[in-house]
Amino acid sequence: MNDLANKKCVPCEGGIPAFDITEIHKYLKKVDGWSVLQNDKKNFFIEKQFNFKNFIESEKFVIGVGKIAEEEGHHPDINFGWGYAKIKISTHAIDGLAESDFILAAKIDKL
Repeated sequence: MNDLANKKCVPCEGGIPAFDITEIHKYLKKVDGWSVLQNDKKNFFIEKQFNFKNFIESEKFVIGVGKIAEEEGHHPDINFGWGYAKIKISTHAIDGLAESDFILAAKIDKL
């Protein structure tokens, strides 16, 4: 995981293919506890729920994720509330997953 966490997200403006399921599973092994799912259009994304003792801890975590997202120029979907935060990551420009998605996941895991 440290390998990915030390890399920098690369902005994607499209024009490259999204990872296929084989490539996704290779990268999934490099992050901790993320699930690969598909949306209604069959595009892949990764998601993980983080659990906390209270709302304030959830909020602090989400603020930390926001700071990482801004530094990396790669922004996940975040849903949070009392005692949890759910992070969903994909590359919208390619309707799927790329290496930067897993880099962001690894950096979030380090929080």
